[in-house]
Amino acid sequence: MQATNTTVDPAEVAKFEAMAAEWWDPNGKFKPLHMLNPCRLDYITTQIAAEFNRDLSSARPFEGLRLLDIGCGGGLLSEPMARLGAEVVGADAAGGNLPVARIHAEQSGLDIDYRHTTAEAMAEAGEQFDVVLNMEVVEHVADPLSYMTACQQLLKSGGLHICSTINRNPKSFAMAIVGAEYIMRWLPKGTHEWNKFITPDELFDLIEKSGLTPVDRKGFVFNPISWQWSISDKDLSVNYVTASTKA
Repeated sequence: MQATNTTVDPAEVAKFEAMAAEWWDPNGKFKPLHMLNPCRLDYITTQIAAEFNRDLSSARPFEGLRLLDIGCGGGLLSEPMARLGAEVVGADAAGGNLPVARIHAEQSGLDIDYRHTTAEAMAEAGEQFDVVLNMEVVEHVADPLSYMTACQQLLKSGGLHICSTINRNPKSFAMAIVGAEYIMRWLPKGTHEWNKFITPDELFDLIEKSGLTPVDRKGFVFNPISWQWSISDKDLSVNYVTASTKA
């Protein structure tokens, strides 16, 4: 069920539905996410473990935590979170993604609650989570502040919100659009709109206005020599991630 007030941009949803069947192909249209995923997971698991005092060396360190993966796509983050013991809800406004996600989870022996819904609809329904993962979504919505406010409402007191997006500057245009879409052809042309990218200061402002407290931010940096991503304390020039908490 869709919320009456929604920040979903139908054109953005259509882009990802058109690519749904390729979510789990590491050499397909979501190759950039497959390459980035180990780096994203490193940051996410470290932040959750620190916030909730969990031991990552244990078999299921996130047991007892309820986690929302908003904009879950094919489940590239939902599945590892479920393996780590979290009760996972994967939500996506692009309904075409979810059959792929459900089938892959079933084949992997994972119990994940995938839903065709929006952050706003879930907030209106009073859903609450210990952790909200909000990865590479905010640059695709029509109203970032309303969307972030819905994400804040979905968090329990003491909850953790992790949000990643793309900076807006000439370097991000060169790398995320010209490089990824036109030169490397990792993504279909038009996947991203540069004017929708958000600077770190703008994102921190959105986070604070939504009622959350920013506690960390890091960069995801791609090395074209090693062909790998890494986490940087300083370089937030293109891809970056933030952590914030709810009092």
